[in-house]
Amino acid sequence: VAHISNSLGTINPIKKIIEIAHRHNIPVMIDGAQGIQHSIVDVQALDCDFYAFSGHKIYGPTGIGVLYGKEKWLDAMPPWRGGGDMIKNVSFEKTTYADLPFKYEAGTTNFIGAVGLATALKYLNHIGMPAIIDYEHELCQYAHRRISTLGNISLYGIAPDKAGIFSFLLNKIHHFDTGMMLDKMDIAVRTGTHCTEPVMTFYGIQGTVRVSLSFYNTTEEIDYLVESINKVKTLFK
Repeated sequence: VAHISNSLGTINPIKKIIEIAHRHNIPVMIDGAQGIQHSIVDVQALDCDFYAFSGHKIYGPTGIGVLYGKEKWLDAMPPWRGGGDMIKNVSFEKTTYADLPFKYEAGTTNFIGAVGLATALKYLNHIGMPAIIDYEHELCQYAHRRISTLGNISLYGIAPDKAGIFSFLLNKIHHFDTGMMLDKMDIAVRTGTHCTEPVMTFYGIQGTVRVSLSFYNTTEEIDYLVESINKVKTLFK
């Protein structure tokens, strides 16, 4: 279950979902790729069985991520990769794996990535997640108000309580064309289905332009985004 939608910014009620699933003895894995950097995550309070996120989504390096799992599940599951330091002993008859977490850490680990990810996490904790969340919420609300004043535009992901992610479409202009023109104006957005084809099908569209706001963005940059969207509309008249 996704913690936060990567195309709409919707914060899913994961605690309620976990509670319902557990009543039916169903384990729950939370995809926290968008949740970890936009919310305060307490895996014990959530009582999720697994929580996963990638390092680059939280301003760390690529090629590394985190998987939290309850001990009972990690003990029960076999490792998916073999290598050095993840076994206690090996014979022709059987293999005994090392204790947690080492049985899942075969061979030479990405220690450079681990140091980089730890540094990113320390940096966010230094700023404070409550301050980041409040600021991103203000930015997102400001962006919604500014973009809503534009004509011939459709906004997707406008729930009042959400992360700093939303999508839009300029009427009669393909999302790829919009994204390409914004890129030429030094604005980084993503276009396409964002790996959420069922969401696009639900809205009856082929894709969107996605804006992802973060604590390093400013209201001035949002004003520039709105100005640039207006330029795109003018160019395609």
